Amino acid sequence: MEIFHFKKDLQVMRWRKVSLSLSLLFTIISIVALSVRGLNLGVDFTGGTVLEVSYAQSVNLDSIRQALEDSGMGHASVQNFGTTRDALVRLPIHAEMSTAQFSAQVFDVLKAQDASAELRRVEFVGPQVGQELYENGGLALIVVVIGIMIYLAMRFEWRFAVAAIIANVHDVLTILGIFALFQLEFNLTVLAGVLAVLGYSVNESVVVFDRVRENFRTMRKASVAEVINNAITRTMSRTVITHFSTELAVLAVLFLGGEMLHNFAIALTIGILFGIYSSILVGSPIAMWLGVSREHMMPVKKEGVEEMEPEKFL
Repeated sequence: MEIFHFKKDLQVMRWRKVSLSLSLLFTIISIVALSVRGLNLGVDFTGGTVLEVSYAQSVNLDSIRQALEDSGMGHASVQNFGTTRDALVRLPIHAEMSTAQFSAQVFDVLKAQDASAELRRVEFVGPQVGQELYENGGLALIVVVIGIMIYLAMRFEWRFAVAAIIANVHDVLTILGIFALFQLEFNLTVLAGVLAVLGYSVNESVVVFDRVRENFRTMRKASVAEVINNAITRTMSRTVITHFSTELAVLAVLFLGGEMLHNFAIALTIGILFGIYSSILVGSPIAMWLGVSREHMMPVKKEGVEEMEPEKFL
């Protein structure tokens, strides 16, 4: 299916210096935001108090959040737990009170809001657990990046692998930078979104690079820039269809998925938009800058084996 039909190839590589300069600017802003402001880590990473509360009827999660904020308890993470009548409330550590005092005060607020509230359990998630989650999350990102790089180096060529990883790291840094800049809460669901963006972005890079490899074998007299421009132009319809349909699903989660999935959907939205940009205007220019050429894409000719002309296969 082809939505856009271009009579001439898009001259994308003509703008490679501008696109790489913008990407460098985004990266610097993200690093500065992470260094100066840092991530606004959620209870999953910092530790806090967890309460499971049961109600006689279906509970309104937004009203619980609002009641806790109005009472000065801070921003609470509230979600259904099991059924619509059960709620799981997570709050950050309160330095001025013990866990027992703080949990009792929180429950008093919930009881005042709805007399049918019944406390099922109270747990304390210590900062040590949060530190382990933080370290394991960072380790997961590193493992994913290394795995993607090995896969691309084996499937294509090391120059494409380096270009794709730089483009993917650019997407991740942009997401983290925006979360740090606007102090959006960073929790485990957002981390899951970041890992999903890594896989999503590399898929787009693979599609473009696969077309580049095919063009190197068919466009014998074309320059490297012409080969890449043609590859991007021929995959443009596929890119638009795929990203538009994916973005529709993500927007549905963003506006209808509730508070718990809101930041997760924001991370995916940023990742999808910058994934398009990076695979086309970051990954491909970097591969060209690293010196990828037709010789790197052609199969190695074995000694004593004649190369068969394409017509002989027909």
